Amino acid sequence: MDIMIKKKSHLFLYTSVVLVIFMSFGACAQKNAGSFKPRVINTTDLGADPDDIQSMVRQLVSANEFDIEGLIVATGCWKKTQDNTGMLDEILDAYEEAYPNLAVHAADFPTPEYLKSIAVMGQDGYGMSDVGIGKDSPGSELIIAAADKDDPRPLWVMGWGGMNNIAQAIWKVRETRSPAELKTFLSKLRLYDVLGQDDAGAWIAKNFPEVFYIRATSVYGWQPPKNGDYQRNDIQSHGPLGAVYPDTKYATEGDTPAFMHVYPNGLNDPDQIDQGGWGGRFSFNKKEGIRSMSEVAKINPEAETQYDPYYMYGNTDEGSDAIEKWEDGYNNDFAARMDWSITPKYSDANHHPIAILNGDKTRQVLEMTAAKGSTVTLDAKGSSDPDKDQLNYRWSFYDEPSTYNGEITIENSNSSKPSIKIPNNASGKNIHIILELFDDGKPSLYAYRRMIINVP
Repeated sequence: MDIMIKKKSHLFLYTSVVLVIFMSFGACAQKNAGSFKPRVINTTDLGADPDDIQSMVRQLVSANEFDIEGLIVATGCWKKTQDNTGMLDEILDAYEEAYPNLAVHAADFPTPEYLKSIAVMGQDGYGMSDVGIGKDSPGSELIIAAADKDDPRPLWVMGWGGMNNIAQAIWKVRETRSPAELKTFLSKLRLYDVLGQDDAGAWIAKNFPEVFYIRATSVYGWQPPKNGDYQRNDIQSHGPLGAVYPDTKYATEGDTPAFMHVYPNGLNDPDQIDQGGWGGRFSFNKKEGIRSMSEVAKINPEAETQYDPYYMYGNTDEGSDAIEKWEDGYNNDFAARMDWSITPKYSDANHHPIAILNGDKTRQVLEMTAAKGSTVTLDAKGSSDPDKDQLNYRWSFYDEPSTYNGEITIENSNSSKPSIKIPNNASGKNIHIILELFDDGKPSLYAYRRMIINVP
């Protein structure tokens, strides 16, 4: 089949606790050092909106794909104070019940004991009012300890609520270390801020412009229908984790794009934010004054304007469409993992296919060079399915991140070995080709690979 796609015109105690946590996890962290697994710390204003609980359930059933190094209870404009980890503890208790089944279906699911050891309180007050001398918390100390680890991978700190836990961590490092040490610390960080929910993000962006800072504002519109059949039948009906997945009140899983951005499914390199993936697509042209949710200005009209100008990475014009284009993949992934949580036998559930691109067995984005006017052949030979399901191939030109602005013809686009015709006017441009490999199991599960073809 041929396709043609057109380009679209308590300080000591806190420190001691954190050190014990990281010493106990040292062996596991070392095992994964340098691997493709992303390092993630989630900060969440649990209790402000049911969607944080929903996102946490999805994060936990996909926890084998990440090195989760912190689960921090946070505040935000919709919940300005916190005093306990009770809601988080209940979710982790449900995970503990589901863990024996999850562990049958994939290696590396973290133990409940480990996750409970990194589930801590963060700042108990709101925004920058809770940053400064004497404001260290178990959450801010955990972030510092994680960034200090001898690990070459970046540390993704996700703000599902406010950003003052990471602000306190940065503030302390600035006050207690040399400028060179501060620079090293900041270089480890990758911040993904959902919507902006306090004034701490603007403070970080203003005072530390070198920090890798995404503020995602297009986090709605990609979700399945609110409280619909998918939510009822594929998620909530499934065991202990389904039981704690609440009905949607405002919007479903608004915080999920944060960890979906770094989900290691072969689709994108999270550091290359303009590639696009399950968490959206972002521009490397920083934007000035991406404002937080309107409630922040209601609390204090000068909350963010006092830091003007400040600059962050923001969504591209596609908005949530950049997420929704992969909806079959991420919806089916969640549904299958909820099946895992209630299925003690491996053969009674579906599992993800393994995509191989030109002999490469990793999930990394690949690049190659091809001359204008030439024909490039890609090959998914060796791709497989652990359940022996039939494999389906779909190769496509991902036009938005490509710098080539024209038409691309892919011959045999539904086979394992397509051919791509490089246009004569593609000199100096790149072309992003995506492989979607999906099985015929139930639900159908996806694996991805990306080849970037550079045309000199």
